[in-house]
Amino acid sequence: MSRGGKAKIRDDGERRCIVTGETGPKAGLIRFVAGPDDVVVPDFANKLPGRGIWVSADRAALERAVAKRMFGRGAKRQVTVPDGLMDLVEAGLLKRVQDTLALARKAGEAVTGYEKVKAALGGWPIAALLQARDGSERGKGKLWTPEGARWIGHLSADELGRAFGRDRVIHAAVASGTLGYRVVEEAAKLKGIRGVDGGDVATGKES
Repeated sequence: MSRGGKAKIRDDGERRCIVTGETGPKAGLIRFVAGPDDVVVPDFANKLPGRGIWVSADRAALERAVAKRMFGRGAKRQVTVPDGLMDLVEAGLLKRVQDTLALARKAGEAVTGYEKVKAALGGWPIAALLQARDGSERGKGKLWTPEGARWIGHLSADELGRAFGRDRVIHAAVASGTLGYRVVEEAAKLKGIRGVDGGDVATGKES
């Protein structure tokens, strides 16, 4: 495969955030629905029945939606927000990133280990380079993010390890394609909910 595949975020329609009032692509928002018992639940796959309640994938926005009881306004009826919704959303997004990486690994579209990642960066069209936030900065600095790809650095070595069936992973790369772009999309949402500050993740490292 040739190098330089560009990691594009899927754009499959726009929705309005109930907190900011701004309209944007679904890829940047999280959908919630009120179940039959009127309890708010996150709908990460955007498939659950019911009126969608959309919130920007941003920790401050979600905290405000809870504090200001905005979910009821979005659902147009009284609803119950479960305790620990923030933790539930973070855990759900993390699992989606890990599950998608695992699928990419099984499909031969994701690799881990310094030498394998280095080879992939030089030979594959890359969607993202992933490096553990608790890995050695010196070691991580030896690899580069291909032009147009994403650098993802807010997962721990343990979290990356679970995606690859290992105890710990410091370096990983995922190829451009449906699964790679999904990893980028879900990881961006997770980053927002974790409240991680960052720079230009399209071409370089988060700060």
